[in-house]
Amino acid sequence: MSATIPDDEHDDGDQSISDFGYKPQLKRTLGNFHTFAAGISYISILTGTFQLFNLGVGFGGPAYWWSWPMVFVGQLMVALCFCELAARYPVAGSVYNWSKKLGGEHLGWLGGWMMVTATMVSLSAVALAYQQTLPQISSVFWVIGNGSDPADAAKNAVFLGSCLIVFTTLVNAFGVKLMARINSGGVLIELIAAVVLIALLAAHITRGAGTITESHGLGKGQPLGYFGAFLTASLASAYVMYGFDTASSLGEESKNPSRNAPRAILRALIASFLIGGLILLFALLAVPNLNSSKLSTDGLQFVVLSTLGSSVGQGVLWCVFIAITVCELAVHTAGIRLAFAMARDNGLPASSWVAKVSPRFQTPIVPAVVIGLVAIGILVINIDQPQIFSVVTSIAIIMIYLAYLSVTVPMLWQRLRGNWHPVKGQFSLGKFGLPVNIVAVLWGGAMALNLAWPRASIYNATSPHHWYLQWGAFLYIGVIAGAGFIYYWFRKRGRINVIEGSRAAVPDPEQPAAP
Repeated sequence: MSATIPDDEHDDGDQSISDFGYKPQLKRTLGNFHTFAAGISYISILTGTFQLFNLGVGFGGPAYWWSWPMVFVGQLMVALCFCELAARYPVAGSVYNWSKKLGGEHLGWLGGWMMVTATMVSLSAVALAYQQTLPQISSVFWVIGNGSDPADAAKNAVFLGSCLIVFTTLVNAFGVKLMARINSGGVLIELIAAVVLIALLAAHITRGAGTITESHGLGKGQPLGYFGAFLTASLASAYVMYGFDTASSLGEESKNPSRNAPRAILRALIASFLIGGLILLFALLAVPNLNSSKLSTDGLQFVVLSTLGSSVGQGVLWCVFIAITVCELAVHTAGIRLAFAMARDNGLPASSWVAKVSPRFQTPIVPAVVIGLVAIGILVINIDQPQIFSVVTSIAIIMIYLAYLSVTVPMLWQRLRGNWHPVKGQFSLGKFGLPVNIVAVLWGGAMALNLAWPRASIYNATSPHHWYLQWGAFLYIGVIAGAGFIYYWFRKRGRINVIEGSRAAVPDPEQPAAP
């Protein structure tokens, strides 16, 4: 399915940048592992599994595990489409530029807007994961309250999350090289810790594989029975396996991006599937008490502490802390490249400032600061909402699924019209391209609807009950998309054009070519 490029063939991607009318502004310093690390740290298996295991088991029982391979297959179809695009268009802000190239200016802007705003919300959502891990390591991390009041956790989560966002803002402002070093080091620790955790859990298995067929009676009496419960539980897997496009979003800062970005996307997704699947499987087979109520409250943290003991368990939780940190760093980095890409086309307010690249650090600093401030603002606005995690997380991920559809849908349309032709010698799906693209679109639409469905158990589970929480996905996403498109239609429509500071030089036809 993939055509390879010889290792000695150099492709710095500058031609792809100039094809969009841009001049190279970012420094190419990232190698193979850096781009792979960016993708896998965004997915961040230790962050996602430890953050969401309780949701999956709580709604679907041990059988929820099967949602993991289900989501992987669906997302793999999307990733394969992205690989073709990454090989052909290795540019910053990949989703925005791909959507623009395939579907035109209007769809491109809306797809980019959804992705940028989703990244800001994702930054807030990932930051909340500190609250689920740090207080279990030590009570020192209960900075606000002590957990006795239901609102304590929400307030403390906002404080810890804000500290994390400040850190990622500073790192990203000092350049991609510093970000890549911290991110790659953190990913290496995360991968080693994940493999060790799998081995330790495997050594403590107490029950057979039949465990993952047990539903614990969940879904009984409901209109869709266990299928409905399984769809709800599958959100725990859907919340994890996304963000693999980050490897391609760094295309203008990567070496040989046309070859390396597709590889990084697939390697990040496949490695995350294998490692995460084994952690979840062995956790269910090793936990001392599969019926403990703490499985649906304390989640995987409870499994690790009760199975491996407090000393080993706390060591694992410290590794989870590192994983959360580098995940947040990758999310912030991806958001900066998206904002930079849109501003470079005069697509955002104060575009000339947002697209400005620091001559010293060779990175866009303004979007790093703005995205960080907006993410903290999202946390602060919701500081008194104990349900902040489920609402913020769901909205962020639905918007990302919609942004992915803004790429896969026009790509399918171009295929059906016979207009899509992968570049010869680069990654290509060949005759499988059309069926893969069709499945990617169907999967993205179905999962976006499943994520947005106004389940009271997800969006409005505890008091205070508010209708706008239960319908939060449709309400907030509708407002964000509607407000964004109104801004575009009246302020930016017809004005999307490469700004002066980012425009590629036009060769003088009267100037003789260099020998």
